[in-house]
Amino acid sequence: MDPYIVVLAGFGALVLLTAWLPMVLKEAPLSLPIVCVGIGAALFAIPGLPGTTPHPADHLAVVERLTEFVVIISLMGAGLKIDRILGWRSWSVTWRLLGISMPLTIALLAALAYWLLGLGAATALLLAAALAPTDPVLASDIQVGPPDSGEEDETRFALTSEAGLNDGLAFPFVHAAIALALVAQTGEPWLAKWFGVSVVWKLGMGVAAGYAIGRALGWLLFKIPNRAKLSRTGDGFVALGITALAYGLTEMVHGYGFLAVFVAGLALRSAERSHAYHEKLHDFAEQLERLLMMALLVLFGGALTDGGLLGALTWSGAAFGLLALFVVRPLTGWIGLAGTNCPATERAVISFYGIRGIGSVYYVAYALQKGAFPGADVLWSTLAFIVLVSIMLHGATVSPVMRYLDWRRKKGVTRREAAELESAA
Repeated sequence: MDPYIVVLAGFGALVLLTAWLPMVLKEAPLSLPIVCVGIGAALFAIPGLPGTTPHPADHLAVVERLTEFVVIISLMGAGLKIDRILGWRSWSVTWRLLGISMPLTIALLAALAYWLLGLGAATALLLAAALAPTDPVLASDIQVGPPDSGEEDETRFALTSEAGLNDGLAFPFVHAAIALALVAQTGEPWLAKWFGVSVVWKLGMGVAAGYAIGRALGWLLFKIPNRAKLSRTGDGFVALGITALAYGLTEMVHGYGFLAVFVAGLALRSAERSHAYHEKLHDFAEQLERLLMMALLVLFGGALTDGGLLGALTWSGAAFGLLALFVVRPLTGWIGLAGTNCPATERAVISFYGIRGIGSVYYVAYALQKGAFPGADVLWSTLAFIVLVSIMLHGATVSPVMRYLDWRRKKGVTRREAAELESAA
C-alpha cells in the first residue's frame, strides 16, 4: 500500500476528529490530548504499518520546528483572548508565578535531576528549564474563554497569562544550560555574556518588538481609513500572518520570539479592545492550534510504542517525574501565591495545574542541537514520562475541577447578592 495514501487518509480522519472530539468529550472525564496519544500509541503498535515514528532524537531539527510552530500559534491565541488590561496590580498573580514560582521550580528540579538522576549540571539545568513553563498548548482546557466572553476568573486568567509569558522567560535558563555544556569543552567565561545577551537583550527585544509589532498591526487592522482596514476582510487566517511576522521579525533582531508573539497578541487586542474581529482571529488560531496539537500528540503516542521513547526510563526517572508533578510545581506555586487575595481552593488549583507538554519538547530539541549533553537518552525518556503523566492526570481531572470552581464561585455570588438584598431591605 502506498504510504502517501495511508497518510492522506489518516490526515483526513484527523481533521474530522479535530472538529468532532471536543464536542463529544466535553462532559467526559477525558481530554482531547489523552485521546490523541491513545490513538497514536494504538496505530503505531500495529505490525506492518507503512512508515515509522522514530525517536525524536533522530530528527531534532524537525521536532524543533514542528513544536515551535504549534507553540507560537498557541501563544497568539492566548494573547488575543485575555480581556484584562495589562497592569502591575491586576496581573499580580502572574508576576508572582513568573518571578517566584518559576525560578524556584527550576532550582528544585535541577537539584533533583542532579541528585536523583545523576545528570551533569548542564543536562540537569536543561531538564529543569524545559519542565518549568506551563504549556500553552495543552493548557487550553483551563484557559480563559474567547475575547469578550466573560470567562476570565482569576484561576483561568492566572494559568493563561502564566503560560503566555513563561515560555519566553524559560529561554534564559535553557541558554544557561547550553553555556554550561559549551564551557565544559572550551573553558571560556560565560556568565557576563549570558546575562547581557540571553537575559537583558533577548528579553528586552522580545517585549519591545512584540509590543511595537502588535501596535503597528493594530493600527493597520483598526485605525487606518475605513476602506483599507485589514479587519474588513473578516479573514481569520490573518492571525497566522500576524504570528509569523511577530515571531520572525523578533528572531531577526535576536529577541525571544515566543515572548514577542504573546506580547503582540496583547498589544493587538489593546488597539481596539472590543472589536468583533478579535474573535475571528482567535477562533482561527485556536482551530489551527488544535489540529497541529492533535497531529503532534498522535506522533508522540506513536513514539512511545514504536520509537522507544520511554526506553531509557528508570525507576529514579519515574520518581523524579512524579515529584515534579505532585510536589515541586504545587509547592512552588503555593509559595509564589502566598499573601495574595486568591482563595485557598483556587490557589491550590493554580499551583497544581502546571501542565507540561509540547513546549518542553521544543526546548530539549532546541538545546540538544547547540551543545553536548551527556545523558540525553535519560533526559528524553524522563521528559516523555512527565508529559505523558501530565496529559493523563491533568486531562482527566481538569473538567470536573473547573466545574467545581465555577459552582463555588456562582454559589458565592448568589450568597453575596442575597446578603445585599437582605441588608437593603
